[in-house]
Amino acid sequence: MRLLYGVQGTGNGHIARARIMAAALAERDDVSVDFVFTGRPPEKYFDMEIFGDYRTFTGLSFITKRGRVDKWATVKDANVSQFIKDVKALDTRGYDLLVNDFEPITAWAAKQQDLPSIAISHQAAFNYDVPKSGNTIFDSLLMKVFAPTDLQLGVHWYHFNQPIIPPFVSEKPIMASANGHVLVYLPFEDVEDIQQMLEPLSDQVFECFHPNIDEVKEIGHIHWHPTSKKHFQKALQHASGVIANGGFELSSEALQLGKKLLIKPLHGQFEQLSNVLTLNKLDLCHTLFQLDTDIVEEWLEAPDNEAVTFPDNANILIDWLKNKDFSDTQSLRDALWKNVRYGNKTQERLLALAI
Repeated sequence: MRLLYGVQGTGNGHIARARIMAAALAERDDVSVDFVFTGRPPEKYFDMEIFGDYRTFTGLSFITKRGRVDKWATVKDANVSQFIKDVKALDTRGYDLLVNDFEPITAWAAKQQDLPSIAISHQAAFNYDVPKSGNTIFDSLLMKVFAPTDLQLGVHWYHFNQPIIPPFVSEKPIMASANGHVLVYLPFEDVEDIQQMLEPLSDQVFECFHPNIDEVKEIGHIHWHPTSKKHFQKALQHASGVIANGGFELSSEALQLGKKLLIKPLHGQFEQLSNVLTLNKLDLCHTLFQLDTDIVEEWLEAPDNEAVTFPDNANILIDWLKNKDFSDTQSLRDALWKNVRYGNKTQERLLALAI
């Protein structure tokens, strides 16, 4: 089987999910794959060796300013003529299937060239009856037309009795100091604003990663790092807690590691607002709606989260893709959710909420 795999590259979460799939696919000789990434300049991708000879296009992405989606700037910045050219130029002949993680160029190319396609993404979960917050008619329309596919297979922290599978998370818990550093990853906020929020909390060390940081620098108890998969994962493993935007993949990794979460959802991004809603329902995060030192200080005293165990073996999914019986999502769902383990309190919350 020959797969074309389209990945939205605007955020690192989509790429993190694709890395796990790429590693599993690399171990098989019955499936080959070519990756396409869009949404950021080619030089801004990092630690991409696992994807081999991947291709990049400009694609479409959201413009953010100080922690908020700027819809007008997003529309203004969109290069629609280039997008149409790239869709027409992408030849999907020779592929058996498109796997799509909210990536528009491969989705539209597959649609126009009659290549069977399946979305496997967190965004696809919002096509179904799952908790939502802040979604508008514009958001619902965007979800339908941004990266259209023949079948939508959602990825979420619970299946909600829908065609939804759990995330794959490869990180495993290790013994870490309870009074260790706090990991901060707020890529949509200004560096100066983050620094100002954390400055007064001098008793706590913060390891901050940000795409606008070019080299490591320490400003007292606040340590700044450029984005790097290796160093980020090490900092995550040893953190006592995580302050982040409401992206799905990092929250999933933190949940698996039992790290307490302080989430600042990206304003105007209903997916992140919906993620916070679900995590709050399960009592698995605290929320930060604006950069506020007092809320961070209060959160620092909160206990750790109960860990949630997610599967790390993508072969069940790959076998299902290879069988091509896409009408049967139930067997895939059942096989994967058997590998998920919730803590006792989280399980009680699921039962109490009837979800």
